[in-house]
Amino acid sequence: MAIVVTVCCMVFVMVLGLDLPPRVYGEQQVPCIFIFGDSLADNGNNNGLVTKAKANYQPYGIDFPTGATGRFSNGRNTIDIIAEFLGFNDSIKPFAIANGRDILEGVNYASGAAGIREETGQQQGDRISMDRQLQNHQTIVSRIANMLGNDSATKSYLAKCIYLVGMGNNDYVNNYYMPKFYTTSLQYTPEQFAIVLIQQFSLQLRTLYRLGARKVALNGLGLLGCTPKELATYGTNGSSCVQFINDEVQFFNDKLRLLVDELNSNLTNANFIYVNVSGILSTDPALAGFRVVDTPCCEVGISDGLGQCLPLKAPCLNRTEYAFWDAFHPTEALNIVTATRSYNARSLFDAYPMDICSLAQL
Repeated sequence: MAIVVTVCCMVFVMVLGLDLPPRVYGEQQVPCIFIFGDSLADNGNNNGLVTKAKANYQPYGIDFPTGATGRFSNGRNTIDIIAEFLGFNDSIKPFAIANGRDILEGVNYASGAAGIREETGQQQGDRISMDRQLQNHQTIVSRIANMLGNDSATKSYLAKCIYLVGMGNNDYVNNYYMPKFYTTSLQYTPEQFAIVLIQQFSLQLRTLYRLGARKVALNGLGLLGCTPKELATYGTNGSSCVQFINDEVQFFNDKLRLLVDELNSNLTNANFIYVNVSGILSTDPALAGFRVVDTPCCEVGISDGLGQCLPLKAPCLNRTEYAFWDAFHPTEALNIVTATRSYNARSLFDAYPMDICSLAQL
């Protein structure tokens, strides 16, 4: 039995044997949560798109109360769990179906295969890029302003909300590392590509700030070189991961952390934080409980380049022992690890300059 207690807001998460942690209930700490991201956070926005990047079929959602919803997981994603920690009893609605007063609790704009760059993920079909997610958010902000009656009330309301942003994974796995479809790896060295991405991301985050965001958590990229898809594609030469991918992605993470300082220094009342996802996934002691870290729990089609679960195929039974659900996406069990330390950091390296729980209290 493992017990994790977050000190900041006294949220308790328990893992007992093979049981997944229960939902966490508590006082709602912020009025709303707005989510920008890719398939790690998508909870249904891609369901109606013409795209191969979909997860609204079995066995996805096998451990989620309402089954397959469009989440690229067997159960909750990291965003769902963080929302519970923040006191939300229901998950944040996807933009595709958010309406009425639901939007006052926030909106999830995330889209599988989406990236910072507009072209990222286009080989899979339609997806909602970061720029388009910001356009959708502008629509929602206008609707909130109509509900609240004036710009001053809207500005005050939005400044209290948490914004969770995780972008850039697909700019590597569905762009830079796909020379068959994209020329970015011919145009840029890995460090140059990280610079180009951060420059564009910086402009996008400043747009988010202009739309009212003041408490913003930026997820660093994870250990992309450890995903089953990249392991199958490149091999490891005896190591546990594809090291060159992790090294090249780290250029982006290092520059993202510096961007947090820049934004906080230059934007009035801005509170941006950096969540060190790759660091969390490298050091959490709970990872010792994962027996299988290099193989998906569900049966996947690696050769198709997607790495998603094949429809209606039975997944593994011992899902809490698997780090990966499909060839790219974590199981709910691993999402719990990431969410817990993102929300309540165990070390100074987990989140900078503070964790999500502390950000909520500002």
